[in-house]
Amino acid sequence: MLFETLKPQIETITTATNLTTDERLLKICELLEENVSYYNWVGFYFKNGDKNELKLGPYVGAPTDHTIIPFGKGICGQVAVSNENFVVPDVTAQDNYIACSITVKAEIVIPIFVNGENIGQIDIDSNTPDPFTEADERFLEFVCEKVSEIL
Repeated sequence: MLFETLKPQIETITTATNLTTDERLLKICELLEENVSYYNWVGFYFKNGDKNELKLGPYVGAPTDHTIIPFGKGICGQVAVSNENFVVPDVTAQDNYIACSITVKAEIVIPIFVNGENIGQIDIDSNTPDPFTEADERFLEFVCEKVSEIL
């Protein structure tokens, strides 16, 4: 299984103390985007200080204008409020969706918790309709758990 082969690589990246946190996060984005064919945009959003908004962190993929996302807006903003995974098989079916690119067909967002607080999330866009499975969710939960250890 692809995800099982990626887990040790995620651990290697997160424990690379010679790199800054942002460098490690970018390497995770690159690893996922390069190895999972339907991960077309991979990035991190983090709570922006005391504000009720998310700020874009390291990412790979097409540039985005969405560097700040208010809580509750779009898929990422909804995850900041709900504290739950959000899998969107078809972005056109979502009323509260922020379109980053017309090529995006599906999205998955998994929150990152530090000491029980939702401090950010990994956001993945796919140009493939309905590609995400429970295996993606479990793998990305693992990624978020490892990321939480370096934040």
